[in-house]
Amino acid sequence: MGIEANFLIRDNDAKFGGASDLMLEYEGLTVIRTPIRAPLANSHIERQNGSVRRECLDWILITNRRHLERVLAEWFAHYNEERPHRALKLKTPIARSDPVGPAGVVECHARLGGLLRSYSAKPALVAA
Repeated sequence: MGIEANFLIRDNDAKFGGASDLMLEYEGLTVIRTPIRAPLANSHIERQNGSVRRECLDWILITNRRHLERVLAEWFAHYNEERPHRALKLKTPIARSDPVGPAGVVECHARLGGLLRSYSAKPALVAA
């Protein structure tokens, strides 16, 4: 497996049928099933699902699977690399390498046709 993990928390969806648990356990993972009809048992992913739905999917008409994958890739890049998070003291989960110094011109970066926007300041030119 490409990801080092010790366990997998999953719900009781039928798509995990058959021998999927056995295969995962064979690979060294402990499979933990959440209780039935208990969304708070996996509240972190439920919160993430709500965010992506409210901030992105409710605003875009998805035409097919490929379109959905492109839209979600853009949204997750924005969420992790550009969007400030209060819990992280207005930093991003994946640290940006914005230049530090006097702010110059502020640029707007739009994603998904302007649905998502982020702003960055170019450093001001300093006279020599």
